[in-house]
Amino acid sequence: MRVLVIGSGGREHALCRSLAADPQVTEVHCAPGNAGIAQVATLHPVTPTDPAAVSRLATELRADLVVVGPEAPLVAGVADAVREAGIPCFGPSREAARIEGSKAFAKDVMVAAGVPTARSRTCVTPEEASAALEEFGTPYVVKDDGLAAGKGVVVTDDRDEALRHAASCGRVVIEEFLDGPEVSLFALCDGSTAVPLQPAQDHKRAYDGDKGPNTGGMGAYTPLPWAPEDLAGRVMAETVIPTVTELARRGMPYTGVLFVGLALTAEGPKVIEFNARFGDPETQVVLDRLETPLAGLLLACANGTLDAFGPLSYRDGAAVTVVVAAENYPADPVRGDVVEGLSDIDGDAYVLHSGTAFDGDRIVASGGRVLSVVGTGPDVAAARAAAYEAVGHIRLRGSHHRTDIAGRGA
Repeated sequence: MRVLVIGSGGREHALCRSLAADPQVTEVHCAPGNAGIAQVATLHPVTPTDPAAVSRLATELRADLVVVGPEAPLVAGVADAVREAGIPCFGPSREAARIEGSKAFAKDVMVAAGVPTARSRTCVTPEEASAALEEFGTPYVVKDDGLAAGKGVVVTDDRDEALRHAASCGRVVIEEFLDGPEVSLFALCDGSTAVPLQPAQDHKRAYDGDKGPNTGGMGAYTPLPWAPEDLAGRVMAETVIPTVTELARRGMPYTGVLFVGLALTAEGPKVIEFNARFGDPETQVVLDRLETPLAGLLLACANGTLDAFGPLSYRDGAAVTVVVAAENYPADPVRGDVVEGLSDIDGDAYVLHSGTAFDGDRIVASGGRVLSVVGTGPDVAAARAAAYEAVGHIRLRGSHHRTDIAGRGA
């Protein structure tokens, strides 16, 4: 198989790494990729949100499968263009990707499907926002209706801050706060059938103790020794299957991964949000544990044959990833600083690149989240220790990382 991956972050590096290790795969290509992905895939300078350019590249490469990583290309219709070119594509259509592209649309689908989630209001005026904040009370939860790279949500006790965020977004979804630990579950879908991957937990806030602004994610781990044993089965039955069924009923069958962000409340799992793609950095740890070869699994989703695919298998043990972020992330990250120390990492840890580029023969930071350092081990505590030991070798001026990733899990 020749596989083309679209994107340039840590999620795409994890996908390319797993695909390159699949004995069925003869070539891995990535557009546009990054300095780390270049070690396992051939890079192509194509704009990932340009449907015509992506489908043209896939045709020129004679790709057997295209895997779309980020949400923006999906919302732009890249998967539609690839499928129109006759090439199997793992990723939902533009219409189905609205499950992430519009929080209001996602809420409408959840209500129609009977999915357990927070009560909410969609607001476009200051008066509507003020009334919704009054209705649901503190902590206030205000979500930009559109794409915001994981940074469009404000959770605060400060009413003025909540109103300012609502005004800056224009159209927002304001909802009641869901209290409980958060969990990420990826469900692979082929339009009618769906199977879950191993649950993981992300750490969204920028600083230790879940302090600071929301980010795209500062670290993750799997498995979750404290989670209910029936969690995946319950979420599939109560959330994923009803959602996939409702989208199919609306004429937009869902092909790809449905990322379910959950709060484990006292009343059971409730949906915080849906995403139309693999999460970053959860993908980095989930794929590390997945033993089933990835290419055939994703192709079965793209071809609508997932029901005939065998049960998934996982490696024993655990994986933890710690994100090393550039100075001043997430506000206005500094780019161009040299990344050093990568060659000193070995043993039970490795590095996936999130925001890097080449400057001659040097690797430099090119984004806010620069690296995902993955540690593995027989349990969460050992994997966590391996990840942090590896982080200690990395030198990047002004960089920062959380020191408490997977602490509770360990």
